[in-house]
Amino acid sequence: MGEFSKVEIEGHLMVVTINRPEVYNALHHVANAELAEVFDKFAADPELWVAIITGAGDKAFSAGNDLKYHAEYQAKNGVRPPMAVKGFGGLTARYDLDKPVIAAVNGVAMGGGFEIALACDILIASDQAKFALPEPRVGLAAAAGGMQRLSRQIPLKKAMGMMLTGRHVSAAEGYELGFVTAVVPHKDLMAEARRWAGQILECSPMSIRATKQVVMRSLDAPVLEMAARNTNYPAFLAMAASEDTIEGPKAFAEKRKPNWKGR
Repeated sequence: MGEFSKVEIEGHLMVVTINRPEVYNALHHVANAELAEVFDKFAADPELWVAIITGAGDKAFSAGNDLKYHAEYQAKNGVRPPMAVKGFGGLTARYDLDKPVIAAVNGVAMGGGFEIALACDILIASDQAKFALPEPRVGLAAAAGGMQRLSRQIPLKKAMGMMLTGRHVSAAEGYELGFVTAVVPHKDLMAEARRWAGQILECSPMSIRATKQVVMRSLDAPVLEMAARNTNYPAFLAMAASEDTIEGPKAFAEKRKPNWKGR
């Protein structure tokens, strides 16, 4: 357990909890740096295949930037706090992570908190969750990828309707808009997140990484044919040369569960 987070390892799954419930899990630069170290270890450990990130308590996933700390730091030091190199939660500026991350949103996800959730691959929401990018209401903008990610993940006019007003969106509406993968009763949130993680873990981790890398990098290709023809990405090539590509068909033919090696 860190000062501002706690980490649980369950086999190939890592569960990360933002642990500042006294401030609705808002993050300052020290907490962001700690979470960056957590996800550095996740990225580097070959035995960790999937991560879940959630917030401590029942009220908040993360309220985003700790504005009170930010103001006090600037008043005391005459400068703004250092920028988080890997972004909010150690995730929003991490563009090279090919392992899947699931957001289990247990309450409010505002500003940087919503940006953390948008940076994840799957977003499971409690029926008590609320989402917003309210930065314009305090003279700021969602500069940790929120403006870019939301406008790519849902229709543009819907995204602008959220961002230009800073309005709060329920979990149910988030599901209808398309940035929420699934909504469940609050008490079932972590069980549902683990269920999704379990389904991912049934697959070859090599295939999962290849899929995520190809999908994310193909978004840059303006023409579908160009995107479909180019699978010359490191994770895809690693999958094609892996033991898992032999084990998968063999296990299928032998009518047994595959024994994935992740290499």
